[in-house]
Amino acid sequence: MAKLILTNEVAGLGSAGDVIEVKNGYARNYLVPQGFAVVWSRGGEKQVASIRAARESRAIHDHEEAVALKDTLEGAKVRLAVKAGKEGRLFGSVQTADVADAVKAAGLGDLDKRKIHITSPIKATGEHEATVRLRDDLTAVITLNVVAAK
Repeated sequence: MAKLILTNEVAGLGSAGDVIEVKNGYARNYLVPQGFAVVWSRGGEKQVASIRAARESRAIHDHEEAVALKDTLEGAKVRLAVKAGKEGRLFGSVQTADVADAVKAAGLGDLDKRKIHITSPIKATGEHEATVRLRDDLTAVITLNVVAAK
């Protein structure tokens, strides 16, 4: 087993700054090369504190504020203009950064792209859904109206 410090949020493992233990191959072949984690060391405790402080500064602290943001996001349809062909097929697919930019452009708030989850790849125009984890205990579903850019 390898002991690691997460530098990014990894679904199913934890958030940035958490100290975890995973199998050696998973650490060596995926987490460390992708930049999701670094090897734990005694000197790494300072790094853990700085990562947690940065995570806390980005987090939504107030539960009522998170619930208000959830209501705002779920009540609105976010329009997302992307390059598309004649039959509505996209050139590529919609990424989480595109969704975050569209939400910001719509004036609904500033979302972290790492907290957005698209269940199935969006490769056509139409209405689609994306999930945003606002807090550990609160998620919101955004309705995306994907249209062809002119």
